[in-house]
Amino acid sequence: MKPFLILQLRPEPEASDNEFAAILQKGGLTAADAHRIRLDVEPMPAGLKLDGYSGVIVGGGPGCVSDPEETKSAMDRKIEQAVLGLMPQITERDFPFMGCCYGIGILGHHLGVTVSKQRYGEPVGAVTCTHGPDAAADPLCSGLPDGFRAFVGHKEALQALPGDCAHLLQSETCPYQMIRYRDNVYATQFHPEADAEGFEVRIRIYRDKGYFPPDDAERLKAMCRAEDVHVPEAILRGFVERYAAD
Repeated sequence: MKPFLILQLRPEPEASDNEFAAILQKGGLTAADAHRIRLDVEPMPAGLKLDGYSGVIVGGGPGCVSDPEETKSAMDRKIEQAVLGLMPQITERDFPFMGCCYGIGILGHHLGVTVSKQRYGEPVGAVTCTHGPDAAADPLCSGLPDGFRAFVGHKEALQALPGDCAHLLQSETCPYQMIRYRDNVYATQFHPEADAEGFEVRIRIYRDKGYFPPDDAERLKAMCRAEDVHVPEAILRGFVERYAAD
């Protein structure tokens, strides 16, 4: 099988390692099935060719594409530019892509819709995702229950559905929980790789990053432990199974 290219945007080693392990586990991959690039510590290879991969998976991160350029750190700018630099290849070729949380902002920004903090941000926690109008016809969503819990935590969101996109999943607080551009380019606002244990790690690491009042950390960890979040991983596993290529 050709490997999946896994791009990671988290500059905190523990958070990045935990996310990578979750993507492998929930996606049904081994380390040999993946080419991992931590964009905080290594550049995107010059002349990278998508033909050598089954698909691309982009993890989450603390950056926001909607932040003013002058407020972004040099690290945030480097990571954002690296991912955005690959998007023309992906969308022009309709190449298999799964963008998780930060990835939906990257895709929306690339496709020219507004990504902002004006509406639809969601605090750290779990939300109920339901089918959007195009879920029934989508190969990754058609078998999902119409109403399942997923972990979220984001400051910015798509403010509209990009053109040529299918509207797959939604929640009461954020209408664009999962979209698909053309046939093979997917993005989720929730974290399909996240379980309670992994989200507890992120709560601890990001407690001072403005996602929630620091004093709420222990309450949020307890909330995560009380949630039953298992359906989202089926989306990641389905993506891997659908696009694994020789």
